[in-house]
Amino acid sequence: MPATTSTSSSTSQPQPHASVYSGRSMFPQAPAFNLETFSNRDFIVKDFVETLSESAVPSNRKSAPVNQTNAFDPKPLIRTFENALSRMTDLSGDLEHRENELSAAVRRAEVQYTNNIQSSRRKLEQTMESFSALDASLKGTDQDSVEAIVKVGQRLEELDRQRARAQDTRFLIQCWLEVSERGELFMLEDIRRQGGGDGKVRCANIARQLMKISQRLDPSSWASVNGASKLGNGINGGHDGGKAQKPRHNTRELIEKFSETLEKDLLKSFDDFYRRENFEGMYECAKVLYDFNGGASVIAAFVNQHKSFIERSQLITEEVEGDPGTWERLADPDAEPPGVESSLRSLIDEIRIEIQDESGIIKRAFPYAEQVMIKFLQRVFQQSIQQRLEKVLEKANTISSLAFLRSLQAARSAISTLIDDLKQHGLTENPEPASPQISLVLDQQFDDLFVPYFSGSSYIDRERRNLEELHSSLLFKFTIFHSRRRKAPNTLMKSLAKSGSEMLHSARDAYIERLDSSDLAPAQKAMLLRVAGLKDAENAKVQTEIEVSNEDGVLSTATAKRMLKWLAEAVGRCLELNGGIETAKDVSALLQILTGNMSEIYLETALDAANDTAVLQENAKTEPDLSYLSTLRPAITIMHLLSTFIHTVLIPLAASNISIRKEMTRSTAHTMDTLETKVNNLMQHSIDVILNWTAKLLATQKKTDFRPRDDTPAAGGAGGGA
Repeated sequence: MPATTSTSSSTSQPQPHASVYSGRSMFPQAPAFNLETFSNRDFIVKDFVETLSESAVPSNRKSAPVNQTNAFDPKPLIRTFENALSRMTDLSGDLEHRENELSAAVRRAEVQYTNNIQSSRRKLEQTMESFSALDASLKGTDQDSVEAIVKVGQRLEELDRQRARAQDTRFLIQCWLEVSERGELFMLEDIRRQGGGDGKVRCANIARQLMKISQRLDPSSWASVNGASKLGNGINGGHDGGKAQKPRHNTRELIEKFSETLEKDLLKSFDDFYRRENFEGMYECAKVLYDFNGGASVIAAFVNQHKSFIERSQLITEEVEGDPGTWERLADPDAEPPGVESSLRSLIDEIRIEIQDESGIIKRAFPYAEQVMIKFLQRVFQQSIQQRLEKVLEKANTISSLAFLRSLQAARSAISTLIDDLKQHGLTENPEPASPQISLVLDQQFDDLFVPYFSGSSYIDRERRNLEELHSSLLFKFTIFHSRRRKAPNTLMKSLAKSGSEMLHSARDAYIERLDSSDLAPAQKAMLLRVAGLKDAENAKVQTEIEVSNEDGVLSTATAKRMLKWLAEAVGRCLELNGGIETAKDVSALLQILTGNMSEIYLETALDAANDTAVLQENAKTEPDLSYLSTLRPAITIMHLLSTFIHTVLIPLAASNISIRKEMTRSTAHTMDTLETKVNNLMQHSIDVILNWTAKLLATQKKTDFRPRDDTPAAGGAGGGA
C-alpha cells in the first residue's frame, strides 16, 4: 500500500500549492506532495502536519452528531503518516540523485575552466616570445636596414596617396563626362543620398572642382545668357572625327543647381539637428558647409534664425516708458542719477546670460566656433543693444539735456561692464579669457555703439549747453536784480559798468530766448523754471513783471557750491565718456563756462554793484550806509572755492597738453587778478567813504570842544596835586 501510493504520487507531480490540499473523498487518501512543497517560502511544518492529520480522519466521522461518542481510532493516522514518511523517503532519494548530478557538472566545468586557462596562458607566452623575437630582430638591425625600412614605408604611403588621387581623378572625370554629355549628376546624387559627413564633404569638393573644370572647358556656359548653347564637346577642340556636333548641356547651370541642392540639404539637416540639440550632427553639417562655401550660409542661418532675435525684435522697438519719478531724478541737477534705464538694464542682463550660454553651444556645434561667435556678437550689439540704446537716449533727450547726458553715461558704464564680463568669461575659450580676436571685436562693437554721440565736438557742446542753461537759470533773478539797479553816472568805472550791464542783458536775453525755443522739451523747461525760481514761462518774457527781492541780488555760498557741483559732475562725465586726447580741450571749455558764469556774471557783478554803492557814498551828506560791505565775506569765500577748484580739478587734467594748460593757468590768473582788483577797489572806496565822513564830522567841531572843563575830575586832580 505505501509503495503504490508513493509511485502514483511521483508520476502525478501535482502543483506546489495544490500538492497537499488535494480533493477529499469519503475515505481517506494518501497525502500527495513533492519537493516544491518544501521549497515554498510559505511552508510551515505545523500546518503540514495538521493537513496530514485532517486527511486521515474520514468525512463521515466529521459529520457525525455531536452527542454521538466514538472511540479514538489511531489506525488512519498511522497509515497516513506511514505513507507520508515513505513519500518523504522517496523525495530524499530523488534530491540526493539530483545533487550528485549537479556536483558532477560542477567538477566537469572546473576541469574545462582549468584547461582553458592553461591554453590561454600558453598562447600568451607564445605571443610574448614572438614579440620579443621581433623586437630583438629590429634592435639588432643596422642603420642602413632601418633607413631602408623607413623609405619603404614612406614609399608605400606615397603610393597610397597616388592611388587615392588617381581614383578621385577618375571619378571626377566620370562626373564631368556625365554632366557634359548627358546633363546628369547621378553619381554625385548617389553619394549625396547615402548620407554621412564624409560623403557630403566629398560631394562638396567634387562640385567645386567640377565648377573650375566647367569654367575652363566650357566657357560658353559661363558666357551664355539663356543658359544653353549648341556647341561641340569642346574637350578636343570641338571636333568629333568629322561627325556632326552633338548638342551639349549647360554645365555651369547643372553644377550650380546641384550645389544649391546640396547646400539646402545640409542647411535643413543642420536646422533639424539644432532643434533636437544634436550637437554632433550640427558639427558635421557645419564642417561640410565650411568646406563647401566657407560656412557663410550656415553661419547666416544660425544667427538670423536664432530664437532670441525673433523673440526680442518687438521688445527692442517698443517705446520707453519707465517710472516718471526716475525721469524726474534724471532731469534734476541736484538729485543723484538713478542709473541705467530699467528696460535697458534688463536687456543687458539677459544678453550677458544668453551670450555665455550660447558660446557653449557654438563651441560644440561648429569647428570654426570663433568665426561664428564673432558674427553672433556683431548681431547682438548691432541689433538688440543698439536699437534699445537709441530708444532710451531718444526718450531721455525729450526730457532734458541733463537726462540725456546722464542716461548716456549710465548706458556706457553698463555696456562696458558687460564687455568686461564677456572677456573674463572667455566665451568659446571658457574657462580661459577671451581670445584676442573676440576681445578686439567686443571693443570695436562697443566703440561703434557710441560713435554717433562723440563724433567731433557734439558731446562737449551738449555739456556746455547743459551747464549754460543750468547756470543761467540759477542766476536769472540775480541778473534781473542787478540789471535794474541804478548805475553811477559820472565815475571812472562808467565804461566798465556799461560793459557789465550789457553782459547781464545779453545773458538774460539768451536765457529768455532759450525758454521760448520750440525745441526745448516741456520737462526741461519746467526744470529750468524751477531752478530759476519762476512759476511759468510767461513770467520770463517780460522783465518788468518779474518780482525780485534784495536777497536775489546778494552773493550766496550755497549758490556757488551748486554751480561747482554741477560742473564737477560734468567733468566726471567727460573723463568717463570722452577721456583721452580730447580731455584737455574739454576741460578748457568747461573752465570758460565756469569763469564766465561764476566770475564775470556772479562775482564781478556783485562787486561792481558794491563798488558803485561805495562810490555814491563818498560825497554823501548823510551818514553813509556800509551794508554793501556784507558782499565781501561771501565774495572772498567764493573766490577761494573757485581758485581751489580750478587748481585742484581742472588744470591737472590738462597736463597732457602743455599749451592748453598754460592758457588755462594764464586765464585763471587773469580772472583772479580781476576779482582781487575789484575787492581792493571796494576796500579802498570804503576807506575813502569812512575817512570822508569822519573828516566831515570833525569839520563841524570847534577846537574848544576838545578842551577839558575846569570841573572835570581830570582838572581837579591836577589842581590838588599842584
